[in-house]
Amino acid sequence: MTTTHQRTAPSAPRSLFSPGHPGFEVTAMTPDALTGEALALADAVSAELAGVQRLGVAYSGGVDSATLLALAIRALGAENVVALLGVSPSLARRERRLAHQVAAVIGAEVVEVHTHEGENPEYQKNDGTRCFHCKDELFTRIGDEVVDAQQLDAVAYGENADDATRHDRPGAGAATRHRVLRPLSVVGMTKQQVREVARGFSLPVADKPAAPCLASRIPFGQEVTPEKLRQIDDLEDAVYEQGFSDCRVRHHGAVGRIELPTGELARAMEPGIRAALVAAGKETGFQHVTIDLDGIRSGLFSLQIVGKGGRG
Repeated sequence: MTTTHQRTAPSAPRSLFSPGHPGFEVTAMTPDALTGEALALADAVSAELAGVQRLGVAYSGGVDSATLLALAIRALGAENVVALLGVSPSLARRERRLAHQVAAVIGAEVVEVHTHEGENPEYQKNDGTRCFHCKDELFTRIGDEVVDAQQLDAVAYGENADDATRHDRPGAGAATRHRVLRPLSVVGMTKQQVREVARGFSLPVADKPAAPCLASRIPFGQEVTPEKLRQIDDLEDAVYEQGFSDCRVRHHGAVGRIELPTGELARAMEPGIRAALVAAGKETGFQHVTIDLDGIRSGLFSLQIVGKGGRG
């Protein structure tokens, strides 16, 4: 007797960018649910913000800035905190939408700050200082256009204690230059602890993967242009439409190299999904579309420039 084995395609994971993601069943954060270490850290941040009357939080919708936003509202009240979302071609459209969704759960007002780092030749040349010029532009725009209009007496951003020890974060220098507060790192809150606090708050992004800006997908030394950023944004959207939980599209001129979580690589080889990804890549302007068998490496090009990475 012959036994046939039917292959079952790997199931699609749930992405935060999927409609109806279960994380958004929560309609409001739950600060009263904090206990133990999470509560102690929240109280430490409150103490760090003591004396601030009205705070602007540089906000992206990621777990660090969202948690800081929630902690600031817990400490100062929603009427005294505003989320400042930097908007430029390097911000993915889906991240912009998600940031507004998360802010609604937190109960925060969002003010979009349109930045123009892409017009700066020092940013365009895409060397190891790119992130500095990006953050410097954001904090300059906030200082020039938002602080007085919103009557802010301080601005903070979501650097955590792990970030503070890294050497590939030149944006931190811009924060120092503009005297931006960093209460999470000051109280010693690590990335893992940030996520624990976010879970206590019931934030939908508590387990959200890191999401660096679109410019981080372009190898250092290759010019950042609006066209490249659009190609990356369009192809990443197409990847998420196929149900993947996370992705990066690395821009190598004619080649769009898709990085996926290693546990999801098999799905990319399913005939229908593979055909959709190839078609999307070519539609957005890439001549060739590849899947990186090494999976996602967050901060890949940054690691290379500080001598800790070997691919690209």
